[in-house]
Amino acid sequence: MDVTLHRPGELSAADRAAWTAMQSKAHLHGMAELANPFLSPEFTLAMGRCRRGVRIAVVREDGEPAAFFPFQRTVTGVGRAVGLGVSDSQGLMHGPGFAWDARELLRACGLAVWEFDHLAGGQQPFAAGASGSFPSPVMDVDEGYEAYLRELRRRAPKFARTTLAKGRRLARDCGEVRYVHDERDPGALATLMEWKSAQYRRTGRSDRFARAWITSLTQGLFHTSSESFAGILSVLYAGGRPVAAHFGLRSERVLACWFPAYDPEFAKYSPGLILHLRMAEAAAADGIAYLDLGRGQKEYKDSLKTRELTVHEGWVTRRHPVALGHRARRAPVRALRNTVLSRPEFFEPADKLLKRVGKIRSGS
Repeated sequence: MDVTLHRPGELSAADRAAWTAMQSKAHLHGMAELANPFLSPEFTLAMGRCRRGVRIAVVREDGEPAAFFPFQRTVTGVGRAVGLGVSDSQGLMHGPGFAWDARELLRACGLAVWEFDHLAGGQQPFAAGASGSFPSPVMDVDEGYEAYLRELRRRAPKFARTTLAKGRRLARDCGEVRYVHDERDPGALATLMEWKSAQYRRTGRSDRFARAWITSLTQGLFHTSSESFAGILSVLYAGGRPVAAHFGLRSERVLACWFPAYDPEFAKYSPGLILHLRMAEAAAADGIAYLDLGRGQKEYKDSLKTRELTVHEGWVTRRHPVALGHRARRAPVRALRNTVLSRPEFFEPADKLLKRVGKIRSGS
């Protein structure tokens, strides 16, 4: 394989343009899942500013870029998907008809193993190493918001009726409801991160925004905007006060939902659900095909979705002692986590325990 490796800042303008053009045309060639903004060059470049070891492999055919493979690498040759743990779509960006050998690619990149947890569909050479597959629900709005709303009312009539009614009640009780799809106030982003941190702590989860690099990544992406990619902060206001917000990433065709949160004081109005419906309406008007709600079992996702994509987790490995050691350490942890998440008899007690711990930590 004709492969060259680059640090993010070393990627030429021509290669960046080729990557963007490849992604822009993906849906035309039946590869719609490559349109996810987590697979855009901007996300990898932003990660490169926040984390060490980010590299981009450019695969060329006849001197022209044929594929782009971003990854993070340790000095021992352990590779991970860029943003493993926070990115919701991973894999190799390529044009139609491109074929590759996964182990040959790893060898060219100096990797003994490459680990992923949200591998996009259509990545068969990598998917052969998958240890699990998981649904990633989406909200289709390519035929317009009204068409989506009709489908929602057909699939979940009670949910649609009560959510819309709560929106009207929120306006009656709290004042004019206003939605801003692309809020540019950094203070609103800070409010969202405060809400999300409190939610993580309240539910006993690890606070992502306690990690400086995730905060830095989010702030950097908030200030990133072009025709092909942007960080989008959406805020729902009631009586001039923010009651729910969401920060996600947009490509030309997909709005990837990432960090939603709301003010618990307004919980009875379900402001997060109202926000998602407003997001769907605005996304449809912007020409977005679908909102990707991301992997994870949540009741609100099941209610809002129109269908599901499939993402995979696992490893691609070469015959190498580093690969064997890494997999031996990671496989039991992932297997236990997925067993707990997939089985209600395990998940529900674990979830209650985490929330109890969160209440103790918060002193409530």
